[in-house]
Amino acid sequence: MNFIETRGNDGIKPIEVPFSEAILNPSTSFGGLYVPKELPKLQENFILNHVNSSYKELAYDILKAFEIDIDENEIKKALDLYDNFDDASNPCPVVKVKDDLFVHEQYHGPTRAFKDMALQPFGSILSSIAKKRDEKYLILAATSGDTGPAALNTFKNKENIQVVCLYPDGGTSDVQRLQMVCEDGKNLKVLGIKGNFDDAQSALKNLLASKTFKEELEKDNIKLSAANSVNFGRIIFQIIYHFWSYIQLLKQNEITFGEKIYLVVPSGNFGNVLGAFYAQEMGLPIEKLLVASNENNILTQWINTGIYDIRGKELKLTKSPAMDILKSSNIERVIYSLFGAKRTKELMEDLNSNNVFKMSETETKELQKYFSAVYSDDTFGTKKIKEFLDNGYLMDPHTATCIKAYEELKEKPLKTVIYSTAEWTKFSPTVLNALNQNDEKYADKDALEEISTKYNALLSQSIKELFNAKINHSLVIEKEKIESEIVNFIRKS
Repeated sequence: MNFIETRGNDGIKPIEVPFSEAILNPSTSFGGLYVPKELPKLQENFILNHVNSSYKELAYDILKAFEIDIDENEIKKALDLYDNFDDASNPCPVVKVKDDLFVHEQYHGPTRAFKDMALQPFGSILSSIAKKRDEKYLILAATSGDTGPAALNTFKNKENIQVVCLYPDGGTSDVQRLQMVCEDGKNLKVLGIKGNFDDAQSALKNLLASKTFKEELEKDNIKLSAANSVNFGRIIFQIIYHFWSYIQLLKQNEITFGEKIYLVVPSGNFGNVLGAFYAQEMGLPIEKLLVASNENNILTQWINTGIYDIRGKELKLTKSPAMDILKSSNIERVIYSLFGAKRTKELMEDLNSNNVFKMSETETKELQKYFSAVYSDDTFGTKKIKEFLDNGYLMDPHTATCIKAYEELKEKPLKTVIYSTAEWTKFSPTVLNALNQNDEKYADKDALEEISTKYNALLSQSIKELFNAKINHSLVIEKEKIESEIVNFIRKS
């Protein structure tokens, strides 16, 4: 399978590239993104044939359907990393919490967030290709909290790889920040920036597209890639677990084969729900994709009106910080799938130039065939955390946003899976505020201990060790200094 560009081809870059090239060099014509030339259509019996499969077996067969140009042994080696999750046989369990509601827990990996599901195997594959080609790569990551720790973990001390991770100073939880700044890999650099996640992501995209920056790297024979979901190497692994959701409901005798379900995804950068959209296109029986936003409700506005408008909008810092995003990269891939390269280029150029684009009424109706959206505020989220724990289930503030979509957007009495993208430990002060029904400022360590003791909630060893770990990356810089800091890091390494 080959990959093509969402905004069309500029006549300079190849018209099509294989998977390995798309993930090593994700920069495309006109600032677009790589997408599959066509998605594989899975045979009707594919799902039934995997009811008794392990997650690794399911993942392998989906990757095989994409016909990616990666050695079979390298794929299997990458998927073996799921053995390091809490339960090797079920790395992302689907747990029943109400008669029609299930939580897909995606946080059982090394950094306790859903990004491990994609970045663990992706990092293994990317570094193995680099080594095989005898090429050196700089991997850039911009994070709103979870991509950074997962990227640093997967690439730590990998040969032929250096990683620079950008995070917004003050825009992540303390646990997320500590997971990054305490990393000690010699090939890792973590930079706090004065700004928000959109600033970090814009800086990453600008560097990927910068000719002068690439020329600077070439002086040291270093090529440039990315660990964000602009890279399709992330997205391909985010397709798999939506099939797992459906298979687990079949296995638990909650649905019969062919019965449709709702999937509810908390979303900021739209990568997780994009994976669900692709899964639906490949044949997964989904009634509709329900998108949950926080108060930065740009995605809700877009899906409900067809207008993506960030003029004069200021990013709000919420209790669900991983979703504090105004420019969502992966809406571009959905727009391409529905309306093609020419229209995608028009809309994305409008957004880049004017901070707004408007789809036609027909286009908006087409988008709404697949997606519905709603947003919730922090008050709603904290209320639902308390309500669900009173009934025996502990969730984080991102998962709590999904409950709004579950309660308000369902049009049919179908089974519903919501995606829990982070363990409660990443946001313990917010969770404790919800449980104690107060606004006190808790230190992460104190909140973790109180929740763990009071509610008999398990703490993973990796979280416990954070608070005694040495801080190795303390630099916080202005956005304008990012490039020079990266070049200095490369030269010193």
